[in-house]
Amino acid sequence: MTTFLMKIISTILAVIVLLSGVVLTGKEAMQDGTMPIQEDTAPDENLPEVDPVTGEPTEQWLPEIEPAEEAADYDIQYDMAAPAATANATAAYKREYIVDPEYTVDYYDDSEMFDEEKYEPVEENPFCLVQSEPLSTFSADVDTASYANVRRMIEYGYSPDYIHADAVRAEEFINYFSYDLNAPEGDEKFGVTKIVAPCPWNSEHQLLFLGLKTQDIDLSEIPQQNLVFLIDVSGSMLDDNKLPLLKKSFLALLDNLDEEDTVSIVTYASGVETVLDRVKCDDKDTIRDAIENLEAGGGTYGEGGIQRAYEIAERGFIEGGNNRVILATDGDLNIGISEPDQLEKLITEKKETGIYLSVLGYGMYNYRDDNMERLADCGNGNYAYIDSLLEAKKVLVEEMGSTLLTVADDVKLQVEFNPDKVNSYRLIGYENRLMMANEFRDDTKDAGEIGAGHSVVALYELVPTGSAQAVTLKYQDQTKPETENAYTSEYATLFVRYKEPGEATASEKDYPITEEVYTETPNDEFRFAAAAAEFALILKDSEYKGDSSLEHLSGILKEMTLDDEYRQEMAYLVRRLEGQNY
Repeated sequence: MTTFLMKIISTILAVIVLLSGVVLTGKEAMQDGTMPIQEDTAPDENLPEVDPVTGEPTEQWLPEIEPAEEAADYDIQYDMAAPAATANATAAYKREYIVDPEYTVDYYDDSEMFDEEKYEPVEENPFCLVQSEPLSTFSADVDTASYANVRRMIEYGYSPDYIHADAVRAEEFINYFSYDLNAPEGDEKFGVTKIVAPCPWNSEHQLLFLGLKTQDIDLSEIPQQNLVFLIDVSGSMLDDNKLPLLKKSFLALLDNLDEEDTVSIVTYASGVETVLDRVKCDDKDTIRDAIENLEAGGGTYGEGGIQRAYEIAERGFIEGGNNRVILATDGDLNIGISEPDQLEKLITEKKETGIYLSVLGYGMYNYRDDNMERLADCGNGNYAYIDSLLEAKKVLVEEMGSTLLTVADDVKLQVEFNPDKVNSYRLIGYENRLMMANEFRDDTKDAGEIGAGHSVVALYELVPTGSAQAVTLKYQDQTKPETENAYTSEYATLFVRYKEPGEATASEKDYPITEEVYTETPNDEFRFAAAAAEFALILKDSEYKGDSSLEHLSGILKEMTLDDEYRQEMAYLVRRLEGQNY
Protein backbone atom coordinates (compact mmCIF):
# COMPACT_ATOMS: atom_id res chain seq x y z
CA MET A 1 0.00 0.00 0.00
CA THR A 2 2.77 2.39 0.94
CA THR A 3 4.64 1.56 -2.26
CA PHE A 4 1.46 2.15 -4.30
CA LEU A 5 0.90 5.59 -2.69
CA MET A 6 4.50 6.54 -3.31
CA LYS A 7 4.10 5.72 -7.02
CA ILE A 8 0.97 7.89 -7.20
CA ILE A 9 2.70 10.82 -5.46
CA SER A 10 5.74 10.49 -7.75
CA THR A 11 3.51 10.52 -10.83
CA ILE A 12 1.63 13.61 -9.61
CA LEU A 13 4.92 15.44 -8.92
CA ALA A 14 6.25 14.57 -12.39
CA VAL A 15 3.10 15.95 -14.01
CA ILE A 16 3.35 19.16 -11.96
CA VAL A 17 6.99 19.64 -12.99
CA LEU A 18 6.10 19.02 -16.64
CA LEU A 19 3.20 21.47 -16.55
CA SER A 20 5.36 24.08 -14.83
CA GLY A 21 7.89 23.80 -17.67
CA VAL A 22 5.20 24.26 -20.31
CA VAL A 23 3.73 27.29 -18.54
CA LEU A 24 7.19 28.80 -18.05
CA THR A 25 8.11 28.22 -21.68
CA GLY A 26 4.88 29.78 -22.86
CA LYS A 27 5.27 32.78 -20.55
CA GLU A 28 8.85 33.41 -21.73
CA ALA A 29 7.83 33.07 -25.35
CA MET A 30 4.92 35.44 -24.97
CA GLN A 31 7.20 38.04 -23.41
CA ASP A 32 9.15 37.73 -26.68
CA GLY A 33 6.06 38.55 -28.66
CA THR A 34 5.69 34.94 -29.97
CA MET A 35 3.18 32.24 -29.09
CA PRO A 36 4.24 28.88 -27.58
CA ILE A 37 3.99 25.89 -29.91
CA GLN A 38 1.38 23.34 -28.78
CA GLU A 39 2.04 19.91 -30.20
CA ASP A 40 -1.57 18.71 -30.07
CA THR A 41 -3.07 21.55 -32.16
CA ALA A 42 -3.87 21.34 -35.87
CA PRO A 43 -1.00 22.51 -38.13
CA ASP A 44 -1.12 26.17 -39.22
CA GLU A 45 -1.65 26.39 -42.99
CA ASN A 46 0.39 29.61 -43.04
CA LEU A 47 3.56 27.93 -41.72
CA PRO A 48 6.09 26.33 -44.07
CA GLU A 49 6.89 22.63 -44.19
CA VAL A 50 9.98 22.01 -42.06
CA ASP A 51 12.87 19.62 -42.66
CA PRO A 52 12.77 17.12 -39.75
CA VAL A 53 16.58 17.10 -39.49
CA THR A 54 17.57 20.76 -39.93
CA GLY A 55 14.36 22.38 -38.73
CA GLU A 56 14.58 24.80 -41.70
CA PRO A 57 11.74 25.58 -44.14
CA THR A 58 11.86 23.11 -47.07
CA GLU A 59 11.14 25.82 -49.66
CA GLN A 60 11.34 29.55 -50.13
CA TRP A 61 8.30 30.76 -48.26
CA LEU A 62 6.21 33.82 -47.59
CA PRO A 63 3.30 33.78 -45.15
CA GLU A 64 -0.12 34.32 -46.65
CA ILE A 65 -1.12 37.78 -45.48
CA GLU A 66 -4.41 39.38 -46.33
CA PRO A 67 -3.77 42.37 -48.64
CA ALA A 68 -4.23 45.78 -47.11
CA GLU A 69 -7.59 47.34 -47.80
CA GLU A 70 -7.33 50.06 -50.44
CA ALA A 71 -7.96 53.63 -49.36
CA ALA A 72 -9.78 55.66 -52.01
CA ASP A 73 -7.97 55.29 -55.35
CA TYR A 74 -4.60 54.41 -53.82
CA ASP A 75 -3.41 51.12 -52.35
CA ILE A 76 -2.15 52.85 -49.24
CA GLN A 77 -2.36 51.62 -45.66
CA TYR A 78 -1.95 53.96 -42.73
CA ASP A 79 0.10 52.70 -39.82
CA MET A 80 -0.78 55.06 -36.99
CA ALA A 81 1.22 52.92 -34.57
CA ALA A 82 4.52 53.60 -36.34
CA PRO A 83 7.23 54.62 -33.84
CA ALA A 84 8.00 58.26 -33.07
CA ALA A 85 6.03 59.94 -35.82
CA THR A 86 7.32 63.35 -36.83
CA ALA A 87 5.31 66.26 -35.53
CA ASN A 88 4.28 67.37 -39.02
CA ALA A 89 3.62 63.93 -40.54
CA THR A 90 -0.04 62.95 -40.31
CA ALA A 91 0.64 59.28 -41.02
CA ALA A 92 3.28 56.82 -42.09
CA TYR A 93 2.73 55.28 -45.48
CA LYS A 94 2.80 51.55 -46.02
CA ARG A 95 2.00 49.78 -49.25
CA GLU A 96 -0.16 46.88 -50.33
CA TYR A 97 2.63 44.32 -50.08
CA ILE A 98 3.32 44.88 -46.37
CA VAL A 99 4.11 41.76 -44.34
CA ASP A 100 4.10 41.59 -40.55
CA PRO A 101 7.67 42.26 -39.31
CA GLU A 102 7.33 39.39 -36.78
CA TYR A 103 7.34 37.05 -39.74
CA THR A 104 9.89 38.86 -41.88
CA VAL A 105 12.69 38.99 -39.31
CA ASP A 106 12.94 35.19 -39.23
CA TYR A 107 12.58 34.52 -42.92
CA TYR A 108 14.17 37.49 -44.69
CA ASP A 109 17.50 37.54 -42.88
CA ASP A 110 18.81 34.88 -45.24
CA SER A 111 20.92 36.39 -47.99
CA GLU A 112 20.82 33.18 -50.04
CA MET A 113 17.19 33.93 -50.85
CA PHE A 114 18.24 37.05 -52.75
CA ASP A 115 21.24 35.70 -54.69
CA GLU A 116 19.25 35.79 -57.91
CA GLU A 117 18.82 39.58 -57.71
CA LYS A 118 21.57 41.10 -59.85
CA TYR A 119 23.02 44.63 -59.65
CA GLU A 120 25.81 46.37 -61.53
CA PRO A 121 28.91 46.70 -59.31
CA VAL A 122 29.42 50.31 -58.21
CA GLU A 123 32.63 51.85 -56.89
CA GLU A 124 31.86 55.11 -55.11
CA ASN A 125 33.28 58.36 -56.44
CA PRO A 126 36.35 59.45 -54.44
CA PHE A 127 37.40 62.97 -53.50
CA CYS A 128 39.23 64.68 -56.36
CA LEU A 129 41.87 67.36 -55.83
CA VAL A 130 40.86 70.49 -57.75
CA GLN A 131 44.41 71.43 -58.75
CA SER A 132 44.84 68.13 -60.59
CA GLU A 133 41.21 67.44 -61.62
CA PRO A 134 39.30 70.72 -61.86
CA LEU A 135 36.56 69.29 -64.15
CA SER A 136 33.73 66.95 -63.13
CA THR A 137 31.63 65.70 -66.06
CA PHE A 138 28.56 63.47 -66.02
CA SER A 139 25.31 62.70 -67.79
CA ALA A 140 21.95 63.72 -66.36
CA ASP A 141 20.02 60.86 -64.75
CA VAL A 142 16.31 60.93 -63.95
CA ASP A 143 15.91 57.26 -63.02
CA THR A 144 14.21 56.53 -59.70
CA ALA A 145 14.26 52.71 -59.58
CA SER A 146 16.92 52.33 -56.90
CA TYR A 147 14.98 54.16 -54.19
CA ALA A 148 11.70 52.35 -54.89
CA ASN A 149 13.45 48.97 -55.00
CA VAL A 150 15.28 49.54 -51.71
CA ARG A 151 12.04 50.80 -50.15
CA ARG A 152 10.50 47.44 -51.09
CA MET A 153 13.35 45.67 -49.28
CA ILE A 154 12.83 47.72 -46.12
CA GLU A 155 9.07 47.19 -46.18
CA TYR A 156 9.60 43.44 -46.53
CA GLY A 157 11.76 43.38 -43.43
CA TYR A 158 15.35 43.49 -44.68
CA SER A 159 17.81 44.77 -42.12
CA PRO A 160 20.42 47.26 -43.41
CA ASP A 161 23.01 44.45 -43.45
CA TYR A 162 20.98 42.55 -46.06
CA ILE A 163 20.35 45.43 -48.44
CA HIS A 164 22.71 44.92 -51.38
CA ALA A 165 25.09 47.88 -51.45
CA ASP A 166 25.05 47.99 -55.26
CA ALA A 167 21.25 48.29 -55.21
CA VAL A 168 21.70 51.72 -53.59
CA ARG A 169 22.37 54.49 -56.13
CA ALA A 170 22.53 57.82 -54.33
CA GLU A 171 21.48 59.96 -57.30
CA GLU A 172 18.27 57.92 -57.66
CA PHE A 173 17.48 58.36 -53.96
CA ILE A 174 17.90 62.12 -54.38
CA ASN A 175 15.96 62.38 -57.65
CA TYR A 176 13.07 60.18 -56.59
CA PHE A 177 11.57 63.25 -54.93
CA SER A 178 10.19 66.47 -56.38
CA TYR A 179 11.83 69.79 -55.48
CA ASP A 180 10.69 73.39 -55.61
CA LEU A 181 13.40 74.73 -57.91
CA ASN A 182 13.82 77.86 -60.00
CA ALA A 183 11.71 77.61 -63.15
CA PRO A 184 13.12 78.42 -66.61
CA GLU A 185 12.87 82.07 -67.66
CA GLY A 186 11.89 83.18 -71.16
CA ASP A 187 13.20 80.80 -73.79
CA GLU A 188 15.64 79.10 -71.42
CA LYS A 189 15.45 75.30 -71.41
CA PHE A 190 16.35 74.99 -67.72
CA GLY A 191 15.88 76.88 -64.50
CA VAL A 192 19.00 76.50 -62.33
CA THR A 193 19.16 76.44 -58.51
CA LYS A 194 22.56 76.76 -56.76
CA ILE A 195 23.14 76.52 -52.98
CA VAL A 196 26.25 75.99 -50.87
CA ALA A 197 25.86 75.21 -47.16
CA PRO A 198 27.53 73.20 -44.37
CA CYS A 199 27.58 69.45 -44.93
CA PRO A 200 25.22 67.71 -42.45
CA TRP A 201 27.44 64.65 -41.93
CA ASN A 202 30.86 66.37 -41.83
CA SER A 203 31.18 69.73 -40.11
CA GLU A 204 34.53 70.40 -41.83
CA HIS A 205 32.98 70.13 -45.29
CA GLN A 206 30.41 71.95 -47.39
CA LEU A 207 27.68 70.67 -49.69
CA LEU A 208 26.99 72.11 -53.15
CA PHE A 209 23.39 71.69 -54.37
CA LEU A 210 22.79 72.00 -58.12
CA GLY A 211 19.25 71.72 -59.46
CA LEU A 212 17.95 71.83 -63.04
CA LYS A 213 14.26 72.11 -63.84
CA THR A 214 12.46 72.02 -67.17
CA GLN A 215 9.22 73.84 -67.94
CA ASP A 216 6.02 72.27 -66.66
CA ILE A 217 3.58 71.26 -69.37
CA ASP A 218 -0.19 71.01 -69.47
CA LEU A 219 -0.99 67.37 -70.28
CA SER A 220 -3.44 68.58 -72.92
CA GLU A 221 -0.40 69.97 -74.79
CA ILE A 222 1.36 66.60 -75.08
CA PRO A 223 1.72 65.76 -78.77
CA GLN A 224 0.11 62.67 -80.23
CA GLN A 225 1.61 59.50 -78.80
CA ASN A 226 2.66 56.27 -80.48
CA LEU A 227 3.14 53.88 -77.55
CA VAL A 228 4.18 50.24 -77.66
CA PHE A 229 3.62 48.28 -74.45
CA LEU A 230 6.29 45.56 -74.42
CA ILE A 231 5.19 43.15 -71.69
CA ASP A 232 7.03 40.18 -70.20
CA VAL A 233 4.49 37.33 -69.76
CA SER A 234 7.01 34.58 -69.00
CA GLY A 235 6.55 32.12 -66.17
CA SER A 236 8.66 34.24 -63.82
CA MET A 237 5.94 36.95 -64.00
CA LEU A 238 3.26 34.86 -62.26
CA ASP A 239 3.63 36.48 -58.81
CA ASP A 240 1.05 39.02 -57.64
CA ASN A 241 3.67 41.80 -57.59
CA LYS A 242 4.55 41.11 -61.23
CA LEU A 243 2.00 40.54 -64.02
CA PRO A 244 -1.16 41.27 -61.94
CA LEU A 245 0.35 44.56 -60.69
CA LEU A 246 1.72 45.28 -64.17
CA LYS A 247 -1.77 45.02 -65.68
CA LYS A 248 -3.17 47.46 -63.12
CA SER A 249 -0.31 49.85 -63.93
CA PHE A 250 -1.01 49.91 -67.66
CA LEU A 251 -4.76 50.26 -67.10
CA ALA A 252 -4.06 53.36 -64.97
CA LEU A 253 -1.94 54.81 -67.79
CA LEU A 254 -4.57 53.93 -70.41
CA ASP A 255 -7.22 55.93 -68.56
CA ASN A 256 -5.10 59.06 -69.05
CA LEU A 257 -4.30 58.73 -72.75
CA ASP A 258 -5.96 60.93 -75.38
CA GLU A 259 -8.31 59.50 -77.99
CA GLU A 260 -5.82 60.30 -80.78
CA ASP A 261 -3.00 58.34 -79.13
CA THR A 262 -2.25 54.83 -80.40
CA VAL A 263 -1.33 51.78 -78.34
CA SER A 264 0.30 48.55 -79.50
CA ILE A 265 0.92 45.56 -77.24
CA VAL A 266 3.75 43.06 -77.75
CA THR A 267 4.26 40.19 -75.32
CA TYR A 268 7.14 37.80 -74.97
CA ALA A 269 7.60 34.48 -73.19
CA SER A 270 9.05 31.45 -75.00
CA GLY A 271 8.04 33.29 -78.19
CA VAL A 272 6.80 36.74 -79.22
CA GLU A 273 3.20 37.76 -79.89
CA THR A 274 1.73 40.98 -81.28
CA VAL A 275 -1.46 41.31 -79.22
CA LEU A 276 -2.48 44.71 -80.62
CA ASP A 277 -1.04 46.72 -83.50
CA ARG A 278 -1.60 50.49 -83.33
CA VAL A 279 -5.11 50.70 -81.88
CA LYS A 280 -6.44 54.25 -81.38
CA CYS A 281 -7.39 55.18 -77.82
CA ASP A 282 -10.91 56.06 -78.90
CA ASP A 283 -11.35 52.26 -78.59
CA LYS A 284 -10.06 51.86 -75.04
CA ASP A 285 -12.33 48.88 -74.36
CA THR A 286 -10.38 46.78 -76.88
CA ILE A 287 -7.06 47.83 -75.32
CA ARG A 288 -8.39 47.25 -71.81
CA ASP A 289 -9.62 43.73 -72.67
CA ALA A 290 -6.26 42.86 -74.22
CA ILE A 291 -4.41 43.94 -71.07
CA GLU A 292 -6.78 42.17 -68.68
CA ASN A 293 -6.53 38.89 -70.61
CA LEU A 294 -2.73 38.62 -70.40
CA GLU A 295 -1.47 35.44 -68.73
CA ALA A 296 2.02 34.34 -67.68
CA GLY A 297 3.88 31.17 -68.65
CA GLY A 298 6.97 29.94 -70.51
CA GLY A 299 10.53 31.17 -71.05
CA THR A 300 11.78 34.74 -71.51
CA TYR A 301 12.68 35.71 -75.08
CA GLY A 302 13.30 39.39 -74.35
CA GLU A 303 15.53 39.95 -77.39
CA GLY A 304 12.73 38.93 -79.77
CA GLY A 305 10.24 41.09 -77.91
CA ILE A 306 12.48 44.16 -78.16
CA GLN A 307 13.02 43.63 -81.89
CA ARG A 308 9.27 43.31 -82.55
CA ALA A 309 8.31 46.29 -80.38
CA TYR A 310 10.71 48.61 -82.19
CA GLU A 311 9.52 47.36 -85.58
CA ILE A 312 5.92 48.26 -84.71
CA ALA A 313 6.97 51.61 -83.21
CA GLU A 314 8.87 52.45 -86.41
CA ARG A 315 5.88 51.54 -88.61
CA GLY A 316 3.64 53.81 -86.55
CA PHE A 317 6.23 56.60 -86.15
CA ILE A 318 4.57 60.02 -85.70
CA GLU A 319 6.71 62.94 -86.88
CA GLY A 320 6.85 65.45 -84.03
CA GLY A 321 4.99 63.02 -81.77
CA ASN A 322 5.97 60.98 -78.72
CA ASN A 323 7.21 57.62 -80.04
CA ARG A 324 8.06 55.31 -77.18
CA VAL A 325 8.42 51.66 -76.18
CA ILE A 326 7.42 50.96 -72.56
CA LEU A 327 9.08 47.75 -71.38
CA ALA A 328 7.65 46.06 -68.27
CA THR A 329 9.57 43.09 -66.87
CA ASP A 330 11.49 41.58 -63.95
CA GLY A 331 14.55 41.63 -66.24
CA ASP A 332 15.12 37.88 -65.98
CA LEU A 333 15.95 36.92 -69.60
CA ASN A 334 16.79 33.28 -70.40
CA ILE A 335 16.32 32.95 -74.17
CA GLY A 336 18.50 34.83 -76.68
CA ILE A 337 20.49 37.85 -75.48
CA SER A 338 20.45 37.94 -71.68
CA GLU A 339 23.48 39.82 -70.32
CA PRO A 340 23.91 43.61 -69.86
CA ASP A 341 26.76 44.02 -72.37
CA GLN A 342 24.81 42.20 -75.11
CA LEU A 343 21.64 44.15 -74.34
CA GLU A 344 23.59 47.42 -74.50
CA LYS A 345 24.70 46.67 -78.05
CA LEU A 346 21.16 45.76 -79.14
CA ILE A 347 19.44 48.78 -77.59
CA THR A 348 22.15 51.24 -78.71
CA GLU A 349 21.31 50.34 -82.31
CA LYS A 350 17.58 50.78 -81.68
CA LYS A 351 17.86 54.26 -80.17
CA GLU A 352 19.05 55.61 -83.53
CA THR A 353 15.45 55.20 -84.76
CA GLY A 354 14.38 58.22 -82.67
CA ILE A 355 12.17 56.02 -80.49
CA TYR A 356 12.47 56.49 -76.74
CA LEU A 357 12.39 53.77 -74.10
CA SER A 358 10.83 53.63 -70.64
CA VAL A 359 11.69 50.61 -68.47
CA LEU A 360 9.40 49.52 -65.62
CA GLY A 361 10.76 46.90 -63.22
CA TYR A 362 8.56 44.51 -61.23
CA GLY A 363 9.09 41.77 -58.65
CA MET A 364 11.76 40.33 -56.40
CA TYR A 365 14.09 37.33 -55.81
CA ASN A 366 15.07 36.87 -59.51
CA TYR A 367 15.03 40.63 -60.18
CA ARG A 368 17.65 41.72 -62.77
CA ASP A 369 18.24 45.39 -62.04
CA ASP A 370 21.52 45.25 -63.99
CA ASN A 371 19.74 44.43 -67.26
CA MET A 372 17.05 47.08 -66.87
CA GLU A 373 19.37 49.88 -65.82
CA ARG A 374 21.63 49.20 -68.81
CA LEU A 375 18.67 49.15 -71.22
CA ALA A 376 17.37 52.48 -69.96
CA ASP A 377 20.80 54.14 -69.88
CA CYS A 378 21.68 53.10 -73.43
CA GLY A 379 18.25 53.35 -75.03
CA ASN A 380 17.35 57.03 -74.64
CA GLY A 381 15.21 56.06 -71.70
CA ASN A 382 14.27 56.22 -68.07
CA TYR A 383 13.89 53.48 -65.48
CA ALA A 384 11.45 53.14 -62.59
CA TYR A 385 10.69 50.29 -60.21
CA ILE A 386 7.01 49.59 -59.56
CA ASP A 387 6.42 48.02 -56.15
CA SER A 388 2.75 48.96 -55.75
CA LEU A 389 -0.19 50.51 -57.54
CA LEU A 390 0.60 53.72 -55.67
CA GLU A 391 4.03 53.83 -57.33
CA ALA A 392 2.53 53.01 -60.73
CA LYS A 393 0.21 56.00 -60.41
CA LYS A 394 3.10 58.24 -59.35
CA VAL A 395 5.23 57.26 -62.36
CA LEU A 396 2.58 56.84 -65.07
CA VAL A 397 -0.15 59.28 -63.99
CA GLU A 398 1.13 62.01 -61.65
CA GLU A 399 4.47 62.30 -63.48
CA MET A 400 3.16 61.31 -66.91
CA GLY A 401 4.68 64.33 -68.69
CA SER A 402 8.17 63.88 -67.26
CA THR A 403 8.06 60.09 -67.72
CA LEU A 404 6.73 59.97 -71.27
CA LEU A 405 7.55 63.33 -72.91
CA THR A 406 11.24 64.11 -73.49
CA VAL A 407 12.10 67.82 -73.89
CA ALA A 408 15.92 67.66 -73.83
CA ASP A 409 18.21 64.97 -75.28
CA ASP A 410 21.79 64.07 -74.34
CA VAL A 411 21.90 66.36 -71.31
CA LYS A 412 25.44 66.67 -69.92
CA LEU A 413 26.72 68.60 -66.92
CA GLN A 414 30.27 69.77 -66.36
CA VAL A 415 31.46 71.62 -63.26
CA GLU A 416 34.77 73.47 -63.25
CA PHE A 417 35.93 74.11 -59.68
CA ASN A 418 38.00 77.09 -58.54
CA PRO A 419 41.04 76.04 -56.43
CA ASP A 420 40.93 79.41 -54.64
CA LYS A 421 37.65 78.31 -52.99
CA VAL A 422 37.56 74.50 -53.25
CA ASN A 423 40.42 72.19 -52.35
CA SER A 424 38.71 68.93 -53.34
CA TYR A 425 35.25 67.66 -54.23
CA ARG A 426 33.24 64.45 -54.41
CA LEU A 427 30.20 63.93 -56.65
CA ILE A 428 27.61 61.96 -54.67
CA GLY A 429 26.28 59.19 -56.92
CA TYR A 430 26.18 59.20 -60.73
CA GLU A 431 28.98 56.61 -60.79
CA ASN A 432 27.53 54.91 -63.87
CA ARG A 433 26.95 58.28 -65.58
CA LEU A 434 30.49 59.67 -65.42
CA MET A 435 32.04 61.00 -68.62
CA MET A 436 35.52 62.02 -69.70
CA ALA A 437 36.06 65.79 -69.72
CA ASN A 438 36.62 65.83 -73.49
CA GLU A 439 33.30 64.02 -74.10
CA PHE A 440 31.34 67.01 -72.84
CA ARG A 441 31.47 68.84 -76.18
CA ASP A 442 31.52 65.69 -78.29
CA ASP A 443 27.96 65.59 -79.59
CA THR A 444 28.31 61.98 -80.74
CA LYS A 445 28.51 60.84 -77.11
CA ASP A 446 25.20 59.72 -75.64
CA ALA A 447 23.85 61.17 -72.38
CA GLY A 448 20.59 61.27 -70.44
CA GLU A 449 17.19 62.59 -71.43
CA ILE A 450 14.99 64.90 -69.33
CA GLY A 451 11.21 65.08 -69.53
CA ALA A 452 8.72 67.92 -69.23
CA GLY A 453 8.52 69.42 -65.74
CA HIS A 454 11.34 67.21 -64.54
CA SER A 455 13.94 68.25 -61.99
CA VAL A 456 17.49 66.89 -61.72
CA VAL A 457 19.54 67.44 -58.58
CA ALA A 458 23.26 66.77 -58.08
CA LEU A 459 25.17 67.14 -54.81
CA TYR A 460 28.90 67.66 -54.37
CA GLU A 461 30.67 67.32 -51.02
CA LEU A 462 33.37 70.01 -50.90
CA VAL A 463 36.55 70.39 -48.87
CA PRO A 464 37.10 74.19 -48.70
CA THR A 465 40.52 75.60 -49.49
CA GLY A 466 42.40 76.33 -46.26
CA SER A 467 40.30 73.94 -44.13
CA ALA A 468 41.92 71.50 -41.72
CA GLN A 469 41.20 68.60 -44.10
CA ALA A 470 42.50 70.33 -47.24
CA VAL A 471 45.32 68.59 -49.13
CA THR A 472 48.33 70.83 -49.77
CA LEU A 473 50.94 70.42 -52.48
CA LYS A 474 54.55 71.60 -52.18
CA TYR A 475 55.04 72.98 -55.69
CA GLN A 476 51.54 74.03 -56.79
CA ASP A 477 50.86 75.92 -53.53
CA GLN A 478 53.73 78.40 -53.76
CA THR A 479 52.82 82.06 -53.25
CA LYS A 480 50.95 83.42 -56.26
CA PRO A 481 51.78 86.75 -57.92
CA GLU A 482 50.01 89.74 -56.43
CA THR A 483 47.52 90.09 -59.30
CA GLU A 484 43.83 90.61 -59.03
CA ASN A 485 41.81 87.45 -59.75
CA ALA A 486 38.37 88.25 -61.15
CA TYR A 487 37.05 84.83 -60.08
CA THR A 488 38.11 84.64 -56.43
CA SER A 489 34.47 84.89 -55.32
CA GLU A 490 33.37 81.89 -57.42
CA TYR A 491 33.21 78.32 -56.11
CA ALA A 492 32.79 76.91 -59.59
CA THR A 493 30.98 77.24 -62.92
CA LEU A 494 28.28 74.85 -64.07
CA PHE A 495 28.13 74.14 -67.81
CA VAL A 496 25.03 72.44 -69.23
CA ARG A 497 24.93 71.01 -72.74
CA TYR A 498 21.83 69.49 -74.40
CA LYS A 499 20.04 68.87 -77.69
CA GLU A 500 16.49 69.58 -78.69
CA PRO A 501 14.64 66.26 -79.27
CA GLY A 502 15.57 64.82 -82.64
CA GLU A 503 18.34 67.38 -83.27
CA ALA A 504 22.02 66.54 -83.87
CA THR A 505 23.56 69.84 -82.72
CA ALA A 506 23.78 70.75 -79.04
CA SER A 507 23.35 74.05 -77.19
CA GLU A 508 25.42 75.06 -74.18
CA LYS A 509 24.85 77.36 -71.20
CA ASP A 510 27.08 78.29 -68.27
CA TYR A 511 26.13 79.35 -64.75
CA PRO A 512 28.71 80.78 -62.30
CA ILE A 513 28.40 79.60 -58.69
CA THR A 514 29.43 82.57 -56.57
CA GLU A 515 29.91 82.98 -52.83
CA GLU A 516 26.53 84.77 -52.70
CA VAL A 517 24.83 81.35 -52.84
CA TYR A 518 26.45 80.27 -49.55
CA THR A 519 24.15 80.09 -46.53
CA GLU A 520 24.37 78.74 -43.00
CA THR A 521 20.60 78.13 -43.01
CA PRO A 522 19.65 76.35 -46.25
CA ASN A 523 16.03 75.82 -47.21
CA ASP A 524 14.13 72.54 -46.90
CA GLU A 525 14.75 71.62 -50.54
CA PHE A 526 18.50 71.56 -49.87
CA ARG A 527 18.04 69.86 -46.51
CA PHE A 528 15.79 67.11 -47.86
CA ALA A 529 18.05 66.37 -50.84
CA ALA A 530 20.94 66.10 -48.35
CA ALA A 531 18.80 63.80 -46.18
CA ALA A 532 18.04 61.52 -49.15
CA ALA A 533 21.78 61.40 -49.93
CA GLU A 534 22.60 60.62 -46.30
CA PHE A 535 20.04 57.79 -46.32
CA ALA A 536 21.85 56.28 -49.31
CA LEU A 537 25.26 56.68 -47.62
CA ILE A 538 23.97 54.84 -44.53
CA LEU A 539 22.42 51.97 -46.48
CA LYS A 540 25.58 51.56 -48.59
CA ASP A 541 27.69 51.76 -45.41
CA SER A 542 29.74 54.25 -47.40
CA GLU A 543 33.31 55.00 -46.40
CA TYR A 544 32.33 58.66 -46.90
CA LYS A 545 29.33 58.65 -44.56
CA GLY A 546 31.13 60.65 -41.85
CA ASP A 547 28.82 61.23 -38.88
CA SER A 548 25.79 59.77 -40.67
CA SER A 549 23.53 57.41 -38.74
CA LEU A 550 19.86 56.53 -38.68
CA GLU A 551 19.50 58.42 -35.41
CA HIS A 552 21.19 61.50 -36.86
CA LEU A 553 19.04 61.35 -40.00
CA SER A 554 15.83 60.81 -38.05
CA GLY A 555 16.59 63.92 -35.97
CA ILE A 556 17.13 66.02 -39.12
CA LEU A 557 13.85 64.84 -40.67
CA LYS A 558 11.91 65.63 -37.48
CA GLU A 559 13.01 69.27 -37.77
CA MET A 560 11.74 69.61 -41.34
CA THR A 561 8.33 70.35 -42.82
CA LEU A 562 7.58 67.21 -44.81
CA ASP A 563 4.88 68.55 -47.07
CA ASP A 564 4.16 65.58 -49.30
CA GLU A 565 3.43 61.90 -48.70
CA TYR A 566 6.64 60.68 -50.38
CA ARG A 567 8.87 62.70 -48.04
CA GLN A 568 6.77 61.56 -45.09
CA GLU A 569 7.22 57.99 -46.28
CA MET A 570 11.01 58.29 -46.29
CA ALA A 571 10.87 59.53 -42.70
CA TYR A 572 8.76 56.47 -41.87
CA LEU A 573 11.33 54.14 -43.50
CA VAL A 574 14.13 55.71 -41.48
CA ARG A 575 12.13 55.29 -38.27
CA ARG A 576 11.31 51.71 -39.18
CA LEU A 577 15.00 50.83 -39.59
CA GLU A 578 15.93 52.87 -36.52
CA GLY A 579 13.47 50.85 -34.42
CA GLN A 580 14.68 47.41 -35.54
CA ASN A 581 16.86 45.38 -33.17
CA TYR A 582 19.35 43.69 -35.46
